[in-house]
Amino acid sequence: GGGGGGGALRQHVSVDTVVQRLANGKVETRFEFSPCPGRHVLRYRGQMLMVERQREQQTVDLQTGQPWESVKLTALGRSPEVFSRFLSEAQAHASSKQEQTTTIYTNWGTEWRPFGAPRRRRPLSSVVLNDGIAEHIVGDVREFVESQAWYIARGIPYRRGYLLHGTPGSGKSSFVAALAGSVGYDICMLNLAEPGLTDDRLAHALTHAPPASLILLEDIDSAFLKDRDPRDRRASFVTFSGLLNALDGVAAGEERLLFMTTNHIERLDPALIRPGRVDVIHHVGDASPSQIRRLFLKFFPDQTDQAGRFVTAMEGCTLSMALLQSYLMVKRHSADGACDGAAEFAKGVRESRDARAMSTLNMGSHTGPVAGAAESGTGTVLAGGSRGTTGGAAANTDSSKRPTEHVDD
Repeated sequence: GGGGGGGALRQHVSVDTVVQRLANGKVETRFEFSPCPGRHVLRYRGQMLMVERQREQQTVDLQTGQPWESVKLTALGRSPEVFSRFLSEAQAHASSKQEQTTTIYTNWGTEWRPFGAPRRRRPLSSVVLNDGIAEHIVGDVREFVESQAWYIARGIPYRRGYLLHGTPGSGKSSFVAALAGSVGYDICMLNLAEPGLTDDRLAHALTHAPPASLILLEDIDSAFLKDRDPRDRRASFVTFSGLLNALDGVAAGEERLLFMTTNHIERLDPALIRPGRVDVIHHVGDASPSQIRRLFLKFFPDQTDQAGRFVTAMEGCTLSMALLQSYLMVKRHSADGACDGAAEFAKGVRESRDARAMSTLNMGSHTGPVAGAAESGTGTVLAGGSRGTTGGAAANTDSSKRPTEHVDD
């Protein structure tokens, strides 16, 4: 912007154009104004501040391509209190823009880097688990996050491990993503089969995760395949003993929240899921009648009679929640249509299971929001847990050796 004639006050600003492409294909554009490089004078809480922006011309941020810059603040007086208040308000303003998003990190060499733009947080209510399971895990995580001083006072390593196991398409990863958003955490995704990954890099990654983030190891059962060629340079060099040491060895990091998923818990070595490495285990299986009903009501709120009819039509049908959601996406415009086609759909599932069952539908070109995921079965709480009672599972961490406790959900 600018002023009038000679001697008039001028204000020089920089304009950043932010373009965002939405999921529906639309493009939104907004303009963000900031003081341009140079000196600026402003009044803050009745006090004059001079702000000087200096932009480096030789060095740039390798991720964004923008040049590095420094900001110098100058004020009259001897107390730095005005700077503390000013910077605190600026930090709070910047954080408010990110509080509704979840950042996904991946491991690059010896550091964690954001993978793509921050994602909009997924509501925890959008993931349909079997009765009581989501509440138990969320309560356990929240209690762990708030119990750091309690762990330190008793000399217990401040880390917590969770294992979700069950059939593909049952919602294990979806629940972890929604959970992270619920507690305000980001997600660090680590692939143990990553080419070139070594025991040292793995230990470093688990120890130096970004603050307020959980670590996700997906398909943990596929990390140590027996038929892998050790001469293959594209293979991971992580050993099983290296993973165990990274989880709870002498050099293992603390302040860690770790989630592992697997489709085949029977393939896991008992040493991997013993208490101290994995503290909570939940089975995430095919859709139960309760999940079928609640997912139906997500698509068709207040249609309780139709929900009962739909559950009855699906009785005796074994299917994943991902497949059920695909069916409801096709029928989302009519609760009656969903109920009328349920019997035929269930018959197709019984005869041919997931993939070929969808061939009975005319999928068309419908697209829309994802509304659910799944879980069913029992949960197991192991040693090293929370300091109280969470979701019906008593956990006394004053003793590191105690029986495994089962929670029937």
